[in-house]
Amino acid sequence: MFDIKLIRENPDKVKTDLKKKRADLTLVDDAIVLDKKRREILGEVEKLKAENNRVSGEIARMKKEGKDASAVIADMKKVSDRIKSFDEELSKVETELNTKLLYIPNVPNESVPVGDDEKANVTVREWGQKPSFTFKPKPHWEIAEYLDILDDKRAAKVTGARFVIYKGMGALLERALINFMLDVQTRENGYREIFPPILINRESMTGTGQLPKFENDSFKLTDPDYFLAPTAEVPVTNIHRDEILAEKDLPICYAAYTPCFRKEAGSYGKDMKGIVRMHQFNKVELVKFTTPETSYAEHEKLTADAESILQKLGLYYRVMLLSTGDMTFSSAKTYDLEVWHPGADRFWECSSCSNFEDYQARRAKIRYKDKDNKVRYLHTLNGSGLATSRLFPAILECFQTENMEVVIPEPLRPYMGGVDRIVKK
Repeated sequence: MFDIKLIRENPDKVKTDLKKKRADLTLVDDAIVLDKKRREILGEVEKLKAENNRVSGEIARMKKEGKDASAVIADMKKVSDRIKSFDEELSKVETELNTKLLYIPNVPNESVPVGDDEKANVTVREWGQKPSFTFKPKPHWEIAEYLDILDDKRAAKVTGARFVIYKGMGALLERALINFMLDVQTRENGYREIFPPILINRESMTGTGQLPKFENDSFKLTDPDYFLAPTAEVPVTNIHRDEILAEKDLPICYAAYTPCFRKEAGSYGKDMKGIVRMHQFNKVELVKFTTPETSYAEHEKLTADAESILQKLGLYYRVMLLSTGDMTFSSAKTYDLEVWHPGADRFWECSSCSNFEDYQARRAKIRYKDKDNKVRYLHTLNGSGLATSRLFPAILECFQTENMEVVIPEPLRPYMGGVDRIVKK
């Protein structure tokens, strides 16, 4: 949630920062009006409560002296009624104010490039060599169909469009990727494995910024009021919702695998071939809870941890710093890792590594007690480590042979029972 103190103390700077994200600035104006009204009501209530206390003392004194206090008691009842009326009005104003604040996005960090869309993104670095072929590389959907390892037609019969069935060696490769990524992050990069629920309540979705703004983009149940996880970021971040942690325990680093569910509402990606944009996909997520002073150093490390998967698999990729117009609602700074897909002749994003600063922590009330015993909001970070729906196609396309076999990258072979290539059965 956006900090109302920032708006109150420096509304012009807040508007300037939010304008970079193309935010609705009327929300800020509305919040200023509601905050002012809220403080005015609180002032009136304090005055009335002070008057109530004074009159209570006077009534006690009159009764002790044997005097008739009925008129004073009647006046006190009027004061009490006014306090009740103000409390009801205060509750309505606070509810409206909080709703406005929930719709205001996070401000971008000063290091983020300003731009309207992905065209303003900045290439930070590239790693590896673009694969070369003596033949025209095929896209992953043609390879998968030839090898009979993916089936979207029968998946559409079972569920609907943009779902897929992994078959045989395809299912084994998918499982190998998940286990490999979890092992790297937990055994080498210092994360603790979490296997969270994939059904999430409304409070958790609100805590990480998916609600209320993006409710229509989410798959949800009606009874009970649960949502399918759009990413493990949501359940894992909310593990510490409404908690006060100790600074000595920070950073806390979690790695979690979950299937992820997204509507991808609208026409974007509607007719896209293959599995790069699905309603259900698998992903290993990295989540960190840090102090404000260390969060940007931890952000760089988290990004490097996600990159380590691509490097171990020998995949060519680049790191992009997203512009203000291409960032997510809750992020203050985001790096995208984009892996090369030679069959599609393009890069595809396979990980977004974001620092949310204290934006999610305020919404989810996640705090920590510092060395001076002061309770502060911590910073939350997360990143895909990685999404298999982008890795799986990249492997098929980068390691294909002319006869459409797929050579398995060396690190994955132990997870596939020693299989070194996928061939047509």
